[in-house]
Amino acid sequence: MEITFIAERIFSTIFPMLLIVTIGYLYARKKPTNMGVVNSLNIDVFIPVLIFSVLSAKSFALLPLTNLALGAVMIIIGSGLIILPLCKVLNVEVKTFIPPMMFSNAGNLGIPLLVLAFGENALNAAVVLFIVETFLHFSLGIYILDRKTNPLKVLRMPMILATFAGLVFSGLDMELNDTIKKPLDMMAQVSIPLMLFSLGVRMIDIDFSTWKIGLWGAFLAPLSGITIALGIPFILPIEGEHLAYLIIFAALPPALLNYMVAEKYNQQPGQVASIVLIGNIGSLIVLPVTLYFVI
Repeated sequence: MEITFIAERIFSTIFPMLLIVTIGYLYARKKPTNMGVVNSLNIDVFIPVLIFSVLSAKSFALLPLTNLALGAVMIIIGSGLIILPLCKVLNVEVKTFIPPMMFSNAGNLGIPLLVLAFGENALNAAVVLFIVETFLHFSLGIYILDRKTNPLKVLRMPMILATFAGLVFSGLDMELNDTIKKPLDMMAQVSIPLMLFSLGVRMIDIDFSTWKIGLWGAFLAPLSGITIALGIPFILPIEGEHLAYLIIFAALPPALLNYMVAEKYNQQPGQVASIVLIGNIGSLIVLPVTLYFVI
């Protein structure tokens, strides 16, 4: 009976996500689709609105999520440190391989996965994990690719500005008028399905010419992350659902943003695309297994 319940829970979590991703993939197969403008809108408008909406809500409390955020930082940085010595063995450039191993798909997959698996109560934690991952990606991640970049530029990003604004509202116990709150909530609801649809469209571009490094990435990214996540309770007082959130966060595949950033900095974008997309395909096996053990 318990196994049946767990199987149903995993199916009800994975299937809606997989369906939206599949629709995006099939649509892009039938009709060439450029998601550039849509992704920019999501990153600059809908996701910041989602972040602000969650953080400014009365139900949001930052202090209980502090250890969760610290755990996410440990997983991200620790994954890079663990895998760094393997770059020579795999004959791959550090700048190509390490960022996808560190920065996971906390947006496209992480938020909907945690919400579907644990309910709306997990949304606050999912958003905090996403904020940590995004902040480090646009500061430390960019610095790895270009040592001359100014990491403080991340503070001007709409998502980070929305984070600060949401925390100010929450900290000062301010409340939005329903006239403003309702349209913001409607815009926030656009972001998650749009992330998944975009992931499906991106699957059309998968390049199997560098499949070996992609397979290594699909294996090492969740392995390194979960290894660190399981050790975090020995360092931080974290347990229960928060530990479950961290383990799932650690098992997530590389973020699509790794490919976009690699393309911008001309850092072997073909190899990075293979690592990212094969990693996301591999997550169809990794995530259900992780959910089974966590649940």
